[in-house]
Amino acid sequence: MGHRLGKGGLTSVVSLHNMFVMDNPGYERTTSKRLDLTFAALANPTRRAILARLASGEVSVNELAEPFAMSQPAISRHLKVLERAGLISSGSDAQRRPRKLEARPLAEATEWLETYREYWEASFVRLDCLLSELKAIEKKRKCVAPKKR
Repeated sequence: MGHRLGKGGLTSVVSLHNMFVMDNPGYERTTSKRLDLTFAALANPTRRAILARLASGEVSVNELAEPFAMSQPAISRHLKVLERAGLISSGSDAQRRPRKLEARPLAEATEWLETYREYWEASFVRLDCLLSELKAIEKKRKCVAPKKR
């Protein structure tokens, strides 16, 4: 490309990109911190498995830890991430501190994803129309083309 970046040039370009694109105040308005926390929490398969288990009711930390080959502190770290995202809450039942699923953040994530589902559905409708048009053109060509004997 002929253009050379001077000392710190790449860092400057990245900083400018972040300043104008990633740190844009309008960007923050379109994504909430809660949505970011929800998707970050859902990115881990262990946390998704914990949520799946909690979907059937309240469970103690020890019961949640049983199926996983990891230490209690590791499970506790996963639970903290889920709590911070608002996906679970803890109750108090004497000595037991059961965790339960909180569905609101999942509903918010689903609502956000729904806009993209609508986009893809509209794209598929346009593709179906195009395919129908192409089939109609192909059918006309076959009808107009002289038959070979």
